[in-house]
Order: sequence, then structure tokens, then C-alpha cells
Amino acid sequence: MYKLSVYDYFSAAHRLRGYEGPCSNVHGHNWKVRVTFQTGKLDPLRMAIDFKELKVKLSEILKELDHTFLNELVIFKDTNPTSENIAKYIYDSLSESFKDSAISLLEVEVQESEKVSVVYSND
Repeated sequence: MYKLSVYDYFSAAHRLRGYEGPCSNVHGHNWKVRVTFQTGKLDPLRMAIDFKELKVKLSEILKELDHTFLNELVIFKDTNPTSENIAKYIYDSLSESFKDSAISLLEVEVQESEKVSVVYSND
């Protein structure tokens, strides 16, 4: 089994509704994102997939989030834009792009700061 990861980042503001503490105020992060795919198949060039294709798909999703106030996006109107929910949104969006592919999305890691991150997988 092969595991492939690509990395990217986005910057955005958010606030946590219903949270008692400083994160209930508007603040921002420079989120780092790692997505990991898996496959047991290689193409005739002995590649699982061109990393470029993975990076383009991830970039398209992160453009929707970059430099926004996440709470105002439709996807987070009724859901807190926590790192957990951001990771799940990226996972769901990205896995849809590869549903008919030889590779499958294994997990998405969203790092909110140098000290904390969350990993989402569909296990």
C-alpha cells in the first residue's frame, strides 16, 4: 500500500459560537493542511498519481476558505468553524473529487497553530 501526502495552507478568521473564552471573539489563524491518500496501484510510469493533480484539487477547496470570515460561509452558517469541522469539510469535498479514482482519501490533518492539530478520517 502506498500513502501519498500533499500540504497547503490558508488564512482565515472565525469565532466559536457558544464557547466561553477568548475564542468566542473574532480571531484568525494560518491553518496548515495535510491530506493523505492511499492506493495499492501504480500507473505505467510507476506513479500512484501525479502530485500536481492532488495539489490542484486541494488548492481549489482551500481557495473557498482563504481570507474569509468562516462563520459567514454557507457551510458554517449553522456549524461552528472549528478545526474539526474544517477538516471534515475538506475531507468530504476532496473525497468527492476522487470517488472514481484508483486512489482514496485516507485522512485530512488541519493544524491551527504550531501546537495543535486535528486529524479527520472516515473510519
